[in-house]
Amino acid sequence: MLFCSALVKDKTKMKLNNTDINSKANFKPLKTLIYYLWNRREKAMRFRMLIALALLFISKIFNVYAPIYYKKAVDALSINVSEVSLIIMPLGVILAYGAARIGAQFFNEVKDMLFVRVEHRALRQIALETFEYLHALSLRFHLDRKTGGLSRSIERGTNAIETLLRFMIFNILPTIFEIIMVSIVLSSIYKLSFALVTLTTLTIYIIFTICLTEYRTNFVRRMNQTDTEANTKAIDSLLNYETVKYFNNEKHEAARYDISLEQYEIAAIKSKQLMSVLNIGQGVIISVGLIVIMIMAASQVISSKMSIGDFVLVNTYLIQLYLPLNILGFAYREIKLSLINMEQMFSLFREPQEIKDLNQSKELTIQKGKIIFENVSFGYTPERQILNDVSFEIPEGKTLAIVGPSGAGKSTISRLLFRFYDVLEGRILIDNQDIRDVTQSSLRKGIGIVPQDTILFNETIYYNISYGQPQSEKSDVIKAAKLAKIHDFIMQTPDQYLTSVGERGLKLSGGEKQRVAIARTLLKKPKIFLFDEATSALDTHTEKTIQENLREVSKGHTTIIIAHRLSTVVDADEILVLDQGKIIERGVHSQLLQKKGVYAQMWKRQLESKEILASFPNEA
Repeated sequence: MLFCSALVKDKTKMKLNNTDINSKANFKPLKTLIYYLWNRREKAMRFRMLIALALLFISKIFNVYAPIYYKKAVDALSINVSEVSLIIMPLGVILAYGAARIGAQFFNEVKDMLFVRVEHRALRQIALETFEYLHALSLRFHLDRKTGGLSRSIERGTNAIETLLRFMIFNILPTIFEIIMVSIVLSSIYKLSFALVTLTTLTIYIIFTICLTEYRTNFVRRMNQTDTEANTKAIDSLLNYETVKYFNNEKHEAARYDISLEQYEIAAIKSKQLMSVLNIGQGVIISVGLIVIMIMAASQVISSKMSIGDFVLVNTYLIQLYLPLNILGFAYREIKLSLINMEQMFSLFREPQEIKDLNQSKELTIQKGKIIFENVSFGYTPERQILNDVSFEIPEGKTLAIVGPSGAGKSTISRLLFRFYDVLEGRILIDNQDIRDVTQSSLRKGIGIVPQDTILFNETIYYNISYGQPQSEKSDVIKAAKLAKIHDFIMQTPDQYLTSVGERGLKLSGGEKQRVAIARTLLKKPKIFLFDEATSALDTHTEKTIQENLREVSKGHTTIIIAHRLSTVVDADEILVLDQGKIIERGVHSQLLQKKGVYAQMWKRQLESKEILASFPNEA
């Protein structure tokens, strides 16, 4: 224990793969894991698990009995008996020994065959529930998250489950069970001292391995940290190759890189040296234990209290127990890290669901599509108020346009309508139904949006358009593409509708992505349309054509247009001008121009910047 204390005092705080392995390993994830393994919804899985555990212990029983038959074979060959006995007796015992070995292997493999379905069903359920829960979390969580870190947490968590099952359930726990059985056998057949020596040897072995592994982990962590630093510096330097050359800083970059390499070298040398010390120490402990056992057994053989077979048996047991414990240091570190990684993944379930359906929530029924914002106030944080007492009404089948400078709160209105956030004050009604009293699914089903920032899935064009209504017929998808003026472009590509759009749609231009997004929304056939800068990435000619199509498609539907280009809102039934979260002007296009206020100034600036001239030459 003094050795352990000395090592613990020398620990340093370092990071490994963004996970602090010095963190206290919380065993709560085990309880969660058992819940998924002991699947109450699938009795067949529970039955498989029970059978697998039973087979595991049966295989260990065979494993404990195998050396006993080996001992009997040695004894049978060590005494003078008749020729018949020499032929028959060893053969029977040898066959029994072989059967025990085969039985141990057989039941162990059958156990794996049965348990693998339980394991992967649990992994599947955990992954699926995590995925579903992440989608149920609010937009606030997803705006704050770091996607790479979140993805790594889930990946490490699922991998940790497999690691934990492999080492703890199928290595450590069975070995502990085997140690107990061997101790019982030794104490019942021989003197209690044999069992005590065996247990003492294994206890010292385990303590030494855990303590030295804890200490060595600091250097493994340091290796990972410095390796990451070196890799980051190398990539950063090569990506900025021209800058390095411009300033003649090749030697400076090499020196920075070498600092990390040197630190890695020091940590790697120390880690490998400690690994050798670990192996030596483990070997010495086991060897000392074997020597003590052999001396004790030899003295018993000399005094005729034990046979040669007994001498072999006690040594075989110690060696047999040593083999699975040979990876104890690695297994201990992996189990500890797995518990931490699992805790990080399961902690996602503790994230509050900011927007939740009420128990009595009903399906939204849209008959007319009348929308009312009634004294709505909202802020993302108490210090950041976005909307202040905003009220407006969109009658059935009418079009409302919302314009204003950046940060005025235009896009916040669309997020509140979709109920990504709940209003702090006031309420939002659709056909006199407060959207907080209806299910989120039915609410979002009735609204179609073409967002300002079009994000596409790394799939085909067909998939991205059909995403608006996944069960649609191909003819409907093509019809939507034609309305969005994207069909001709698609047909010119080699794979046509099966053309891949790439990560986030980066293989398409901004205008092409926006037209796919428009087609996707048209396919959804919602009761309410919301266009958030829907044609901002299009050229003037295409914009005008698509606007005519959108007006045609949305005719008779309640429509909200959020726009920067004022040319897209001139035909709106009402235009709201937002500034600093308040409605400062409202009316139709001609009325707002006559007021010569903020809207008129915006119109004038856009005319001067030639954004509207092409569409409205007479206004110049």
